[in-house]
Amino acid sequence: MSKAERTRQFIIEKTAPVFNAKGYAGTSINDLTEATGLTKGSIYGNFENKDEVALAAFDYNFERIVTYIKSKMDERTGSIEKLLVYPEVYRNFIKLPILYTGCPINNTAAESDDTHPLLKEKVAKALSYWRERLENRLLIGIENGEIREDLDVNEFVSVFISLIQGSVIQVKVTGKLAPLNATMDYLETMIKGLKK
Repeated sequence: MSKAERTRQFIIEKTAPVFNAKGYAGTSINDLTEATGLTKGSIYGNFENKDEVALAAFDYNFERIVTYIKSKMDERTGSIEKLLVYPEVYRNFIKLPILYTGCPINNTAAESDDTHPLLKEKVAKALSYWRERLENRLLIGIENGEIREDLDVNEFVSVFISLIQGSVIQVKVTGKLAPLNATMDYLETMIKGLKK
């Protein structure tokens, strides 16, 4: 990795939590310089503009979550056990450095839907990727005889994602964990109910 690539990566890693917490509009160049300890010129010498930093930061935030969940799933055997990683991770999201400021899909979607087409496109691709991963996991479970064959995979995945995202929003807005815990209990029951 060249010095320029290392600097770019450093800027992404240091600004990613700021963008996730404050959003695109709420993050100023001063926030970026404060997070990195670099000058405005150094940041814009490595990125064309704030948009480019924000897009890279979103990718970084999302990839960290994907990698974390995948590592937890790799410790499990069977589709149902692997799916149970999600309620376990999200039940404790405020204790995890990669999620304590919230889910980047949720945070970015709320801000970018009408104001930032490039970020909206990133969120749409991330959500599509998440859906595909869940659908594939369910189809593998059906094929292996772990999960019942009559499952409506599309419906299950839609509800699954909505439960996670909705419970995260409730915690972020109210600061109360009861709705999150109740939702994760429900999601666990839903997953265990997939057994053939």
